[in-house]
Amino acid sequence: MAAHTFFPGQSKRSSSLRFLAARLDWKEAMQPVQVGVVRDSMLANPLLIRADLGRSRSRAFILPGKEFVFGKPNITTDGGVPEVMSHWATLVPITRSSSKPRRAGQDFMALNREAVKSGLVTAHEHYQFRATHDLKLRPPPVAARLHCSPPDITFGVHTRPSTPIFDLLEHRYQQRWLEECRSAQKASQTKEKKKTKLGKIYETRTSLLRQSQPSVEPRPLWQLPRFQKVGPHLETFRNPEDRKKAFSSHLSDSVARCGLQGQGMYTNS
Repeated sequence: MAAHTFFPGQSKRSSSLRFLAARLDWKEAMQPVQVGVVRDSMLANPLLIRADLGRSRSRAFILPGKEFVFGKPNITTDGGVPEVMSHWATLVPITRSSSKPRRAGQDFMALNREAVKSGLVTAHEHYQFRATHDLKLRPPPVAARLHCSPPDITFGVHTRPSTPIFDLLEHRYQQRWLEECRSAQKASQTKEKKKTKLGKIYETRTSLLRQSQPSVEPRPLWQLPRFQKVGPHLETFRNPEDRKKAFSSHLSDSVARCGLQGQGMYTNS
């Protein structure tokens, strides 16, 4: 856009007209150039719509005019607030006359059963049998639940009564729990006292055999067969009694001696 120079003899009106004309020419030059044919279907694809400068991007939704009213019209005429304040509308019980008759469908279980009884096996034969025979389901009975319920019934769950604050402050629930525990303990003690005492249990052969532990003789040390029947060549004790006395004295004396077998020096005690 060329700069405008104001001369002393030039009027302000002519200069403003020239400025507006130059501004319109600048807007037309800034418009995007569209090459090719512009179809209406191109305005429905957001990928083909070019973004305008300084505006939000269009999503290709065609909205109705200003006279269009959005929402669903309320056809019911309930009378408004005066009608609600004057009386309360109740449900009308469903009766056989007012309910619409339901169209019963085909009873496929009965059709299959009759087809098998007739000797039909293949799917084509079953299809022809269903086309030529018509067995309907029984209409379901109309359940008049409103007639059975009394008019003054209240549906829902009862509200739990509030806990008294005085019982909480006085620890009343704790005292009740302790009393219940004491009463249960006394009942168990009285029940144990009333139990009949069992008499003497007689021992049987099985119980005696279970308690008895037979002594097992230790196996002798292994020796060569040729040395098993050979007796000792030396006997340092005159008789077996002297041998027992010697071993008993050695056992009593080994307490004060050192060593594993009690044959070492005497310990200083």
